[in-house]
Amino acid sequence: MKRISLIALMFLGAAGFAVAQKQNPTSDVLGAHLNYGRGCAACHAPHSGAWGNGANISGDKNTGNSILWGQDVGNLYGKTIAFAGQSGPTTTTVNGVTTTTPGNAEVLPSSLTATTPDVEGILTCMSCHDGNYATGAMMQKVIYETPPATYGPGAATIPTLLGNDGDGVGTASYITDHPVGLSTAVGCGGQHNWDCTETAGVISMTGPNSAQFVKNYGFFVSLSAYNNTAVVTCTSCHNQHLMNVVSVTNGAKSGLPTGFYATMFFIRAPYNPASGTTGSNQTAQFCRQCHGGEANESNGGGALPTIF
Repeated sequence: MKRISLIALMFLGAAGFAVAQKQNPTSDVLGAHLNYGRGCAACHAPHSGAWGNGANISGDKNTGNSILWGQDVGNLYGKTIAFAGQSGPTTTTVNGVTTTTPGNAEVLPSSLTATTPDVEGILTCMSCHDGNYATGAMMQKVIYETPPATYGPGAATIPTLLGNDGDGVGTASYITDHPVGLSTAVGCGGQHNWDCTETAGVISMTGPNSAQFVKNYGFFVSLSAYNNTAVVTCTSCHNQHLMNVVSVTNGAKSGLPTGFYATMFFIRAPYNPASGTTGSNQTAQFCRQCHGGEANESNGGGALPTIF
């Protein structure tokens, strides 16, 4: 009888865990991207691209040619952006011979018609979220969401414009932003990476540690393939269409119970820094999807589940 009761309690506990993780958004899932009532058309102009939105200040002739994009990207074309850990081109002259080293900074596409993943994964995002080259694109500069109290004082002023985050307007300083771009690769093997495999730019979490991590949390990031290499863009971590909720299906990509989970900042995975659970590690788990060397599973903690 005791054994049956114990099994029943375990079942109820598991069911309670699954139910507890399900979240229903209390505001429209587009959140800040409702664009003060403009809605979807603010980003995806049904006609004439940025011309149709009255926003084509640069006179870009290719506006709207990709995903009906309705914001002005003309001032961003070809710009070199050095994010954290990146460097732009350098030129040295030795004995009259000049040599230019390209560096690993992101060089933005020169047109919306380019076929590289940084067109829709970085360029379009920066047409609204860049405060240096692309200013005034319906942005109020500071965060729309209400951060949890754990963020500390001043949280409401978290900047949302890259290149203009408080260290000087127009300084083109992106060094405090997570690196993205065609040279920002996610690899397999080594001290800081997962024991995964990569084929034609697609990461498969096939090793003992990485497979266990997928069971404990999942692999939600949307990496882009460029030159047979998995690279990071803005949309690798952010789903611009869902600000506060993410749908999870228990299966090959995640061992979490199926349901809707809370998230913030358009993160495309369970990510709730407002969790009141002692020892909650869900936000750390999100980062560990790419930074496998810092995960529990890579440091002898394979059995530790995600704590919400």
